[in-house]
Amino acid sequence: MDLKLENKSALISGSTTGIGLAIAQTLAQEGASVIVNGRTEQRVTQAVDKIKRTNPDAKVTGIVADLATKAGIEQIVTQVPQVDILINNLGIYEPKGFFEITDEDWLHILEVNLLSGVRLSRKYLQKMLEQNWGRVIFISSESGFQIPVEMIHYGVTKTAQISLARGLAEMTVGTAVTVNSVLPGPTRSEGVEEFITQMGKEKGISASEVEAEFFQKVRPSSLIQRFATNEEVATLVAYLSSPLASATNGAAVRVDGGVIRSII
Repeated sequence: MDLKLENKSALISGSTTGIGLAIAQTLAQEGASVIVNGRTEQRVTQAVDKIKRTNPDAKVTGIVADLATKAGIEQIVTQVPQVDILINNLGIYEPKGFFEITDEDWLHILEVNLLSGVRLSRKYLQKMLEQNWGRVIFISSESGFQIPVEMIHYGVTKTAQISLARGLAEMTVGTAVTVNSVLPGPTRSEGVEEFITQMGKEKGISASEVEAEFFQKVRPSSLIQRFATNEEVATLVAYLSSPLASATNGAAVRVDGGVIRSII
């Protein structure tokens, strides 16, 4: 299927690895001009090189900026004043008991996971509305619907992203601009891969056995009983970025492997 993304420009925050990198690769494969973002020159260069190795014709550039800060937002907007597609992917997580989560922890995770998307949307959404076309997508999580007790602060930020996306979508009435959120479930990201490997070493079992145990004990409601791949999440994001997805607006779209036990 041609997603009709040729010559569309896309900025993906926090896209040097994991889901963000997979989104950048997929959009580039579909012909979009992709801007990869990260905090270090090394990681950004590595990400751009990886995309070009698999797709020599990819239109991809990289910008080093910490988008969890106001200064980083201003830096990237100065270099890229307008985009057709904004993917708010930047995010962090930290397993921590509620009584151990400090005010500083709360403020930090809110600034990274939520305010980065607020600030980027404030900069780019208005121009999308003016040109009467655009896509804003927040990479939220099933944890925004099922708050994980082991990291409540993370879940709260993911719920806030879903609310923010819906609120911004209300501003697009009568235009060809859409704002949606995507809710991945457990996904085989870089951090998850490290977790599986480490747990396997500690328990003396294989990575596949660690994965099976995780879904038996921690996420038993999963229907696929495995971690989703970054590419599976990226495929959905690419579709929502497309002109073909023009009737999907204000939605929280799940790619969670059926973890959420809900019919809607």
